[in-house]
Amino acid sequence: MEKLKNLRKQRGYTQEYMSKIISTDVSNYSRKENDEVRIYDDEWEKLAKALDVPVEDIKEEKPSRVVNNDNLTFNDQSANNNFNQYYNIPNSIIENLQSYIKVLEEQVENLKTENKKLKSR
Repeated sequence: MEKLKNLRKQRGYTQEYMSKIISTDVSNYSRKENDEVRIYDDEWEKLAKALDVPVEDIKEEKPSRVVNNDNLTFNDQSANNNFNQYYNIPNSIIENLQSYIKVLEEQVENLKTENKKLKSR
C-alpha cells in the first residue's frame, strides 16, 4: 500500500491519526498499510476523504490468493470441486496462536488433574 503510505507521509499524518479515521488501533492500521490485513471499501473511502483525494489515487488491489490445484490436499467440500484456497498468514500470527494453544493445553492438563482430585474425595 505504498500509495497510501506515501501520501499519508506527504500530508504529515501519523498512523495513529489515520487509525482513528477508520476506527481501529494503530497496530491494526499499520498491518493494513503494510498489506498484511485487508482494507475494506468503506475504509478506503474514509482514508481517501481524510487525504482529500479520490479513492482511485490511493487504492491498490492485491493479487488473488486463490489457487486451482489438481493435487488435492484437503478432504473437504472444496476438494470435490477441485478448488483450494491458500492464504499468506504472517509468522507472527502463527507463533502467537501456537503459544496460545500451548497455554490452553496446559490449562486442560491442570483441569484434568484437579478433576481427578475432586473425584477421589
